[in-house]
Formats: sequence, C-alpha cells, structure tokens
Amino acid sequence: MPKTASLRPRPAAPPADPMVSLGGLLREWLPRQRWFAGKDRPVTDLGLLSTTEVFPGCLHLLVQTGHGPVPAPGGSPPAGDCYQLLLGVRERPSPRLGRALIGQAQEGPLTGLTVYDALQDPRSAQLLLERLRHPGTAGPLRFECDPLRPVPAGLVPRLLDAEQSNTSLVYGDEFILKLFRRIQPGVNPDLEVTSALARQGCSRVPTPVAWFRTTHPYGATLGVLQPFLHGASDGWTLALDALSAGDDFTAQARELGRATADVHLALASAFPAGTPGENGQTATGMAERLTSAAHCVPALRPFVPGLRSAFAALATCDAGPPAQRIHGDLHLGQVLRAGRDWFVIDFEGEPSRPLAERRSDHSPVRDIAGMLRSFDYAARQRRPWRPEWARRCREAYCAGYAARAGWDPRKKHGLLRAYETDRAVYEVLYEARHRPDWLPVPMAAIERLAVRGD
Repeated sequence: MPKTASLRPRPAAPPADPMVSLGGLLREWLPRQRWFAGKDRPVTDLGLLSTTEVFPGCLHLLVQTGHGPVPAPGGSPPAGDCYQLLLGVRERPSPRLGRALIGQAQEGPLTGLTVYDALQDPRSAQLLLERLRHPGTAGPLRFECDPLRPVPAGLVPRLLDAEQSNTSLVYGDEFILKLFRRIQPGVNPDLEVTSALARQGCSRVPTPVAWFRTTHPYGATLGVLQPFLHGASDGWTLALDALSAGDDFTAQARELGRATADVHLALASAFPAGTPGENGQTATGMAERLTSAAHCVPALRPFVPGLRSAFAALATCDAGPPAQRIHGDLHLGQVLRAGRDWFVIDFEGEPSRPLAERRSDHSPVRDIAGMLRSFDYAARQRRPWRPEWARRCREAYCAGYAARAGWDPRKKHGLLRAYETDRAVYEVLYEARHRPDWLPVPMAAIERLAVRGD
C-alpha cells in the first residue's frame, strides 16, 4: 500500500518554503477547479499565508493568488484572493488518487513526492472528521464543537459533486462538512447565522455541531459540520420535476413562503434590531450596478431608462420593513424539503461579495425577490414556457410569507419591483459572463420590468 509522507523537515535538510515545491503545480491545478474564482485570469503570483500539518501526510495551506501584472520589486502585492487547500503527499503515487492527483514535486522540500487533493482521499477525509470530533489546535488552526451534539466515529465519507464555490463532504449520510475555499477575514455567516438561529430554536435551519477556524494570518472560519438531511430534495429539483410532470407547485411554494418568513422572524430576534431601510441610498447603489452591467452587456442598454424608473420610484416609496440580517442569496437551490418540511441552507451569501457586506443588514424584500426570480428561472427550463406556472408560484409564495410575517410583499410594490429588477440585472451580468445560452431568461424579466413596470 502506498505510504503517506511526513511533512516534517528531514533532520539533515534546512527548513524550506513548500511553495518552491508546490507553486508550479498549483498554478496549473487551481484554475481547473470549479470553486476557483479567477478562471478568466492567469495566476501570476502565489503567496503562502500559512501552512500547518493537520496530520501526517496532510498539509493545510492558505494561499494568496495574484491576477495581473507581476509587481516591481518592493511594490504593492497584486490584487487577488485567499484560498484554503488541504494537500496530501505520498512517497509513491496510487491509482486510487484518480482526479485527486495534482502532480509530483520536482524541487524544494517535497521533491519526488506525489501531491494530491486530500479532500478527495477517503482516508484523509476520515482523519479530518476525527480532528473535528476532538476539540483542539494544530498550529493556527482551532477545532471546536458543540459538546451537547457528539459526532460518532467511523462514519464513511463521500465527496459531493454539486458544489460550485465550496467543497462538501458527507459522512455516513448523518453529517455534512462544508469547507470554504475562498477565505475572507472574519466569522463566516454560514456559522454565525446558523448558530444564532439554533439559539432561537428555529427548526428551519440545520444546527452546526462542529467547526474549525484559523487565527493566522487573520481570524477566519474554514469549515462547518452540520446534520445531513438524508433523503431531502432541493427546491430547484422539485420545481423542475413538477414542471416536467405537469403538476402544480403552489402548495409547496406557499409552505416555502411560510418557511422564509419563519427564518426572517428568527433572524430579527437573533440579531440587533435594524432601522427602516434607507431607500434613497439603496436606489443609488442599484442604479450604479445597472450602469456597470449595461457597460458590459450591450443587450441591456435599450432597457436602462425603464429600469432606472424602478430605482427612482424606490427612493420615494414606502420604506417597508426594517433592515435586518437576511439570507442574502435565496433561491430554490438554497432550500431543501425533507418530508413535509422546508429547510433553508447556505447562509454565507454571495461568496464573491465582501464579507462585511454579507454580514450587514438588508431589507428582507431582497430575499423574497431572489426566490421570485428563481420561480421564473424554473418555469423557463421547459418548453413551451409556462408563465402562468411561475405567476401562481409567486403569488402562493408571497401569500405564505404574508400569513406568517404579518405583512404582504405584494403590497410593497415599489420595493419588490426595485429589488427584483436589481436581481435581474445581476443575473444578466452573470449569464453573459458564464452561461451565454441562459441570457434570454433574465432578459425576459428585464423587458417585463422595464416596459410594463410589473
């Protein structure tokens, strides 16, 4: 059986920077990963922020990637992102590594060793769970857990393939570990918010049972372990299944609206009370995002005057409910149905946004608009398009929300139109950059919102 290699320096060798061994391998490997944000830009610079041997044969790294011209000596470092990596090393390669293989180090302290993504190795994944089961430290890493919710040993790991911006491991269909790939200073909302909701007794959100973080080069959340909702289906899959079978989805949409309101009410209790939304400032930000998007996507330009009217109306309409902590990126893919209940997951917000923005207060209408747009997206996945299906779902969702929250989003027409318009503008920019074939989906909403003012 291939042996793992200890990463501790050999006695006769002086300490050396592992990036001498890993730099070339990572420059090729990183842009091929789905969670890597800089796929459209070459990795011009790699810097090592921290390195820790988590257990023999597994190295935890925080690396800073630079994109753009290499700076002159003594100049400022290039702008980039910080990524979390768990790399395994072996003295000899193994056929079992498959797609986990990164390559063989040709120089530096790891010369001759095979390097691979440890999260795709079952043995490494099991050892990582053991670290989470037993609180403690490894260099700057801090492993912590809820003592009232013990995690059993020996759970078999499997890697989920559906993740886009993070990496998730399921253990024995009982727990799921989400590892954040793109790291920013501060506590991640996916730990902060779910912990706060658990203390509120909110049953709509899986409770964290263990987590780990780093204290160097700054404090940041690295991963969260939560119960896995075995047998649950995400809202996107359920909606598409209903469309394919010609079934109605209004009952599910109404219950989903109630679940969203439950989470919003719990968030309002868990965090300090907000203040009424500053619609003028919000409208200005929306207008600026529209200008930027229209500069990048010519198809958007004819609709700019009509879209601006939605934002102009926001500045003078009812302020609506107070700003508060929200989900931040709510859509059908962020909710799960297990049995008859809906659960809300993934509270980290949009990973590309600054962490401070994701942790700030916003109008709950922003979450509602995201879900309404998601119904429209689902309806357009089947031809012929069924606009009535989307309209019924939107109405049912808002009715369910109103029944629980005590206020009706449909009666906040100016707010809802502005936030839905802002979301559609974001979708246009995203699809133009990443999925051009999908661009007609948000463009149809843009035409509706700009011309008809719905």
